Amino acid sequence: MPERTSYDAVIVGGGHNGLVAAAYLARAGRSVLVLERLDHTGGAAVSTRAFTGIDARLSRYSYLVSLLPPAIVRDLGLRFAVRKRTVSSYTPAVRGGRPTGLLVGGGEARTRESFAELTGSEREFAAWQRFYGTTRRLAERVFPTLTEPLPTRAALRAAVDDDTTWHALFERPLGELVEETFTDDLVRGVVLTDALIGTFAAAHDPSLRQNRCFLYHVIGGGTGDWDVPLGGMGALTDALAEAARGAGAEIVTDCAVTGIATDGRHAEVTCARGTIGARRVLVNASPRELAHLLGETPPPPAEGAQLKVNMLLTRLPRLRDTRVDPREAFSGTFHVAEGYGQLERSYRQAASGELPAAPPSEIYCHSLTDPSILGADLVRQGYQTLTLFGLHAPARLFAADNDATRERLLAATLAELDTHLAEPLADCLAHDADGRPCIEAKSPLDLDAELGLPGGNIFHRELAFPYADPEDGRGGGAPARWGVATGHPNVLLCGAGAVRGGGVSGIPGHNAAMAVLEED
Repeated sequence: MPERTSYDAVIVGGGHNGLVAAAYLARAGRSVLVLERLDHTGGAAVSTRAFTGIDARLSRYSYLVSLLPPAIVRDLGLRFAVRKRTVSSYTPAVRGGRPTGLLVGGGEARTRESFAELTGSEREFAAWQRFYGTTRRLAERVFPTLTEPLPTRAALRAAVDDDTTWHALFERPLGELVEETFTDDLVRGVVLTDALIGTFAAAHDPSLRQNRCFLYHVIGGGTGDWDVPLGGMGALTDALAEAARGAGAEIVTDCAVTGIATDGRHAEVTCARGTIGARRVLVNASPRELAHLLGETPPPPAEGAQLKVNMLLTRLPRLRDTRVDPREAFSGTFHVAEGYGQLERSYRQAASGELPAAPPSEIYCHSLTDPSILGADLVRQGYQTLTLFGLHAPARLFAADNDATRERLLAATLAELDTHLAEPLADCLAHDADGRPCIEAKSPLDLDAELGLPGGNIFHRELAFPYADPEDGRGGGAPARWGVATGHPNVLLCGAGAVRGGGVSGIPGHNAAMAVLEED
């Protein structure tokens, strides 16, 4: 039970962003209560023993770290670390009837050689270097602004200080830049994938939703690197919960919030344990859930577009491309059916209401970089994890029959992977204590039901560019300056639905806490 009947801040939702906000506010001397409907904290950033009788703690939902600012780890004294991957990606292909692929990583010389072997010249590698040199400079300028008051569009453009890059990434469909820069279909596809993670869009979508997704995927940490969380994603939220409690915040689980009432100065939060007063309420849930709690009209429906699959293998499968060690290929991002043309075909098929004939996906093996998530016996026996993230799987496709559609898409996705393997993946799957294959799949509708992600959207809504939008219609003052405002002065968004939300970052939680402290 909560220890008090009123708090300076009540935080609705114990996901990682809510815990970041709780830790910052408690460290600043505020009385803080976190209410979580599940029996554990963490939200989508958790580690789970997903398979009966198997000592493997998998990052069940979110699984890599890029956007978490090191300053948050330092400020809160978190016992948490990430590890770099030596290989960025491997993309298998067939050229001239021969299995081949593109390896990015293992040093510049090796990457250059892989580009030359695949494309037949040095041109694409030189273009790749120029392109990602540009995105790194962009990251160095934009990433630090994410934990500062929200800049205007003009101020962010001035910070970028490169009109060509600004025009290409903030004003034109990304497909134009990709096609102008690269000629090889496979290389184009590898670049485009960062624009499609959890985002259902075509390369030339005039809404630029693909550009916004791409931006957040290439600016993380000021480098764009995607790192492996040591101990699994749950290690981060466990550290955050410990930091919040250590600073004096109360965390109550198994306590669903059912309503929020506010007059703009004082709020009351109704939950399973009663009604609790608060000067401010920070909502670490989606804008859809916030509207429900306030009794207001919800925003337009959001839609997720991914299939998430977790697997445990007795060994990694052999590849048809024998020049590449599976331990290298799967330690980075293993792209399947993600050529530029393939991605466009899959998008059009899904947009017309059909499952993609060759479902695109990307896969990586956490345990190659961080074996600590496996029990000692599994490590000795050579077991490995695989995490698969399928693209262009919008929630609408699952509406008629979620279970049957999920199983059809899973089978098609694994069959597509098998075309690049020298043995069926099924032969490598471990089995749990009940004799069942160690594989689980989550559709967008599953993520909605389990985590409250609207339509399974991993960003809670469409991503926004990281600058102030004077037409968004939300409140003013410090919450607006920090991108966490709602229509009520003392109710703030601190989750992925805030401006500059999305991904495992802690940024919305940090920014909501800063808005509170600025006004106090």
